[in-house]
Amino acid sequence: MSEVHFLPFMAACEPDASSSNGIVAYRLLTGVLPADADIASDSHFDRHALASILAAATMDGGALPEKTGLSGDELAALLAQYFPSLEVEHPDELLRYKCNENDEIAMVRDLLLKHRSTEGDLGRWLAAMIARRAVEPDHLWEDLGLRNRGELSRLLSRHYAPLAARNVNDMRWKRFFYRMLCEDEGLAMCTTPVCTQCKDFNLCFGEESGESRMAERRRDQLLEAARQQVTADWPI
Repeated sequence: MSEVHFLPFMAACEPDASSSNGIVAYRLLTGVLPADADIASDSHFDRHALASILAAATMDGGALPEKTGLSGDELAALLAQYFPSLEVEHPDELLRYKCNENDEIAMVRDLLLKHRSTEGDLGRWLAAMIARRAVEPDHLWEDLGLRNRGELSRLLSRHYAPLAARNVNDMRWKRFFYRMLCEDEGLAMCTTPVCTQCKDFNLCFGEESGESRMAERRRDQLLEAARQQVTADWPI
């Protein structure tokens, strides 16, 4: 019988430990480090994306269902289907947890659901998770714990292909979602008819590269540890 591991229901919000929390959570879920993820097949990639989102949610601190946009029942079902060797601590509290979403999250979730291109629970769960993480402050791929923007584009193209196909100019995904919502409501988000003439061009189309949140914070920890070692070896 395989050993059962436990994911924290309530993650501590400790900035210095957040990167470690995320890496530990990802490894508990998948058995490997994020950098070593095998995403060659669609099924492996889906599992990597789910693990990344859950890991990012643990980095933020707070109740895991709230940070992922899922109810306790939905999160328990997701773990049972994709990560059966892992459970959430305090299962009774988890199953009682109801997610209180705001209108903004609901609109993005419904936009994604309207353009689903895969069947089953996964597309529904991902729509809720992406919508919830989209209200966080970083690039969406970072808020989802993914390693780069390319992984986010692959995720959206796989599960919400009609919507992803409309982003022909490679607009930043958060901005693109809100632009689609405005267009569906007959509203105008932009003040100029041509994107290249707009003063906010870089906000919509600027580069979204860089290190992932876990890699960046891990690097900062290693640099800080090195500085402390130098100080210890060469006291002033």
